[in-house]
Amino acid sequence: MPVYDYKCRKCGAVFEKFLRSLSAADSVKCEKCGSVEVQKMITCCSISGGGKSEGSDSSSSSSSCGSCSSHSCSTCH
Repeated sequence: MPVYDYKCRKCGAVFEKFLRSLSAADSVKCEKCGSVEVQKMITCCSISGGGKSEGSDSSSSSSSCGSCSSHSCSTCH
């Protein structure tokens, strides 16, 4: 069950929302002002397989980004 980041178009607040279904996205309201004028933000995600893949060396990475596995998203720079 995914967690999505939203930004309110009215007050500019950014917040996370846990959605149990796609239909629940229709009822998302700003947590600060209550506006329904919210926009889903594009964010990075990380998926862990639990093991180390061949050729990967997490200790050699110079990036401190922990939000994506490729270390190439906009938050890694």
